[in-house]
Amino acid sequence: MSQKSLAKEKTFKTVLSIVLAVICILYMLPIGTLIINTFKGSTYVKSETFALPNAQSFVGWDNYVKGMTFGNYDFWKTVLYSFTITILSSAMILLFTSMAAWFIARVDSKVCRIIYYLCVFSMVVPFQMVMFTLSKTADTLKLNTPWTIPIVYLGFGAGLAIFMFVGFVKGIPLEIEEAAVIDGCGPLKTYFLVVFPMLKPTMISVGILEIMWVWNDYLLPYLVLDRNLYRTIPIHIQYLQGSYGQVDWGATMALIFLGIVPVVIFYLLCQKHIIKGVAAGAVKG
Repeated sequence: MSQKSLAKEKTFKTVLSIVLAVICILYMLPIGTLIINTFKGSTYVKSETFALPNAQSFVGWDNYVKGMTFGNYDFWKTVLYSFTITILSSAMILLFTSMAAWFIARVDSKVCRIIYYLCVFSMVVPFQMVMFTLSKTADTLKLNTPWTIPIVYLGFGAGLAIFMFVGFVKGIPLEIEEAAVIDGCGPLKTYFLVVFPMLKPTMISVGILEIMWVWNDYLLPYLVLDRNLYRTIPIHIQYLQGSYGQVDWGATMALIFLGIVPVVIFYLLCQKHIIKGVAAGAVKG
């Protein structure tokens, strides 16, 4: 390669790095704005949204304390309910949909194909079309607690999960499972001892996507749960207002930041597995 070509390539990489750095800064601006506003009084959040805290606007950790102690509801209960719903929902989705996807991928029948296409079709059905019927059904079946609402999340999260798992399972050589059967493994042993460990890349990807969705979800818990007894963090933030609908924006910003911290940390720790799992589940088969 000539010196001229090397210079052009170096220039292109430099320009690309600058462009990507600018895009990264633009994406980080909302988070940065959120953080600086957690340390400002409510009035200054509205009037000086993008300004750094100064001697007048700075309130220290008061917004965090106020947000966590607002009203008569225990904030730590909201954290517990959010973690309970997120962990149970994600675990159920990963276990049941991976088993269903394995069966669909290995049993080539019209029934399995119909089930698969119904699951894929469910991804394009807007939640607003079914939310009122769902709310009534959840109340009737007593699915309106943090320990039963994961069943509802299982239904809504099954479409994407089965789509990704089926694609990955089709790429697993059938001979591996046949060898396990010859060694005396039944269907359950074959799944848990042979198939399940190989699903790790897609399992992590689906887990990350489902956890981020369930943790940040506001509408489904708001419709299904008894809000006087059970509140998730997004619902608690919505109730962070005083008389006549007056909102304490500083405390709201603080709780929003506390709400996104766990899922951001989890995402940063597992982000390298997302592209690998999505590509493995979407390309194969």
